[in-house]
Amino acid sequence: MNLIRRCCTFLILALGLMVSAMAYGQGAAPAAAPATAAPPASAAELKDTAAKAPATADLAKGDPGGSLTGTINDVPVSDPKTGLTAGDIANQVGQNKIAINFTWTLITGFLVMFMQAGFAMVESGLCRVKNANHTYMMNFFVYGCGLLAYWLIGFAIQMGGAAGNGNLGGLQSLNTEHPLSLFGKTWGIFGQNGMFLSGHTYDVGVMVIFLFEMVFMDTALTIVTGGCAERWKFLAFAVSSVLMGAFTYPIFGNWAWGAGWLSQLGSNLGLGKGYCDFAGSGVVHAVGGLTALAVAMIVGPRIGKFNRDGSSNPILGHDISAVLIGCFILAFGWFGFNPGSTLGASGNGNLRIGSIAVNTMLAGCTGTFGAILYMWGLKGKPDASMSGNGLLAGLVAITAPSGFVSTFGAAVIGLIAGVLVCLSVSFIENVLKVDDPVGAISVHGTCGLWGVLSVGLFADGTSNYGGAWNGVAGSVTGLFYGGDGLSQLAAQLVGISTLLGFVFTFSFVLNLVIDVFVGQRVSAETEMAGLDIPEMGQLGYPEFVFHSDTTTNVQAMAVA
Repeated sequence: MNLIRRCCTFLILALGLMVSAMAYGQGAAPAAAPATAAPPASAAELKDTAAKAPATADLAKGDPGGSLTGTINDVPVSDPKTGLTAGDIANQVGQNKIAINFTWTLITGFLVMFMQAGFAMVESGLCRVKNANHTYMMNFFVYGCGLLAYWLIGFAIQMGGAAGNGNLGGLQSLNTEHPLSLFGKTWGIFGQNGMFLSGHTYDVGVMVIFLFEMVFMDTALTIVTGGCAERWKFLAFAVSSVLMGAFTYPIFGNWAWGAGWLSQLGSNLGLGKGYCDFAGSGVVHAVGGLTALAVAMIVGPRIGKFNRDGSSNPILGHDISAVLIGCFILAFGWFGFNPGSTLGASGNGNLRIGSIAVNTMLAGCTGTFGAILYMWGLKGKPDASMSGNGLLAGLVAITAPSGFVSTFGAAVIGLIAGVLVCLSVSFIENVLKVDDPVGAISVHGTCGLWGVLSVGLFADGTSNYGGAWNGVAGSVTGLFYGGDGLSQLAAQLVGISTLLGFVFTFSFVLNLVIDVFVGQRVSAETEMAGLDIPEMGQLGYPEFVFHSDTTTNVQAMAVA
């Protein structure tokens, strides 16, 4: 028996030594030999290379292997008399870098735009069938409301002073940020260039950043439609969305991403690298979630949601398949949301797009696990709609730290978010007595704030995007990884305080004014009948008809 124990002990020790050796071998890569600078190409060398390039006659025969297409002959020549020069080649290399980054940013922006379809399916599926058309139409029209407002003024407020992005050619025409002098420092308050994308901002790089930032803004606006569905007047929704796209979202977006004061907490006060929100847990999701909370409090709960004693009643959605398919569409679009936020795939550490994409996947996965396991333990069965919200919660939470953390950090952040969204839904409904038909406040508001906080905890200091972040040299490092982690956590807490203090308050006041002049909520008769016919003039599902059950005073549906 003792011999067996000794053998087992020896095997365990040997296995441990072997694993340690493997880990050391992976981590301690041999130092690379210093690179030798290549001598500049001479005119003769360039001429010789051009002479060896495939001739037109060769290309006319076809190039099935792709080995003849794309040569020195495809580089534009600035002066035909001089011929190809090293300067021509250098200019082509620079343009290729910017072209790669333009293409990457545009394609990822297109992915984020497609998330609108996912939001529409999730929100409509979690609402009753009598409100399906109205819910879909809010998700459809919010795109136009947001785009118009952002083009008119929102973009200028957010990004009008954001010049200096080398990934997109510098964006030098976005060079006017309105300053405020305080404590002997200059703080950015809002941008001033870019209204109508006219004048100096009629620029190829500005167009790229406009498209990318616009679809982010529209995501924030869409969140509100879910939290206020099934009783929000369509006109009030449209006015609220225009004002949010013009002011609420761009103001905080400027402070975080557009050279505003939150991004300057590091350079002005020494708080880490300033407020860091890689892809928008705070800028997009918390802004949307907190605005949804403000509007939902003004609009009030749906009829029948709460009893006189304060207890709540479940109001089930009509199509769980649409909900889960919509969640997958959103998860797919998130590969544009997070990796796209590098604003490039070439140069300045942008090859981390692979790490960011994997972090995004993992957080969504563990968020799903967190929600399923929590509901399974609480109710005895997994809950489908909460499982979908768990996936989204993990994705929301990893959005801010996705560019700064390891895969382990991403998994932990997502897992916590999956449990947190379940707790938050219960708190919002049973403690705050706020009716949120789709869980938008919890998914985007609560988990968005958690994502912002997690940067100050889990950022591991390995991402080095051009050697600095927010103009402060070095990599973003959280509390768990030493360095300036404590001051970085402080910067994140300032951001959270601003979201809760400014964004929620500003949204509440703005929508209270709309309530006074327009009215936020439909009538009780309209709500009971369903918003599709009274508000939109058409049923989302015309094959269904409704009749009242006089014994229970609820509506039932039947196939016509």
